[in-house]
Amino acid sequence: MLRFRTIVLLLSLCLAMPAWAQLRLGSHEVGYTLGGMNYIGDLNNQSMLGRPHLAMGGFYRLNFDERWSLRFDIDYGHVSGGDPDYIERRNLSFKSFIFEGSMRVEFNFFPFSMRDDHFFWTPYIFGGVGFFAFNPKGRYTDPLSDDSQWVDLQPLNTEGQGTPLAPDRKVYTLKQLSMPFGVGVKYHPSKSLTLSAEYGFRKTWTDYIDDVSTTYVDNHELEYYSGAVSAAMADRSSEVEPGYVNAAGIKRGDDSLDDWFAYFNVSVSVNFDLIFGWMLKKKCDNK
Repeated sequence: MLRFRTIVLLLSLCLAMPAWAQLRLGSHEVGYTLGGMNYIGDLNNQSMLGRPHLAMGGFYRLNFDERWSLRFDIDYGHVSGGDPDYIERRNLSFKSFIFEGSMRVEFNFFPFSMRDDHFFWTPYIFGGVGFFAFNPKGRYTDPLSDDSQWVDLQPLNTEGQGTPLAPDRKVYTLKQLSMPFGVGVKYHPSKSLTLSAEYGFRKTWTDYIDDVSTTYVDNHELEYYSGAVSAAMADRSSEVEPGYVNAAGIKRGDDSLDDWFAYFNVSVSVNFDLIFGWMLKKKCDNK
């Protein structure tokens, strides 16, 4: 019975080949990206290219026509930041892995199609919406043993979030919305492949990718409410200048600007329709 159903299915697909041939080849692509990710915020002096780290991802692209495409991405990368020399006393630093899923629309400036040899490349722009997860970590050194380890910063409430010290500051969530947008260029060396390079920014609605946003709270009271590790990671000035502690209310970050991150990459994608059609034709020819 199962073999009969398989034969019927294959025959149906083979009979559908003429209709399949009428579809626009290149309407579906699957691909892989590789590049660098960096963060823009309080701990990199707003530099657009500060501290890039390896990032990678995968995507599916649906080409509506030669101009417009819809693309779904899953990306994974690493960002970090730290104070430069001229604000060395603050001495804050962090790292975080970022996992993002997004949906975006692409617009090709030239009519771009794997079937058209006239325009085999095009610049493009894109924009969309995404959802990302992050988890800032800081390097903590135990003053007694001198051992160091990376600790999660969000549960430490380093700016008094969720404590009586700052009742207006809520504990920030580690999952946030993003808005990816950017520019790129596509090139197809054959009817089965597309190569591209792009640079894209991610606008976010959180100022805590780096765990730094507003002002210091009283360090001694923070230790009472959240523990010694929290106090140590909230104010790390004493590591540079022993005995120095910032008073409550002194600026720790700039809450007028949310944090951003960016992903620049190269990618290769495969014409899914062409491959599927070739596999289907091969099965039909063998029958």
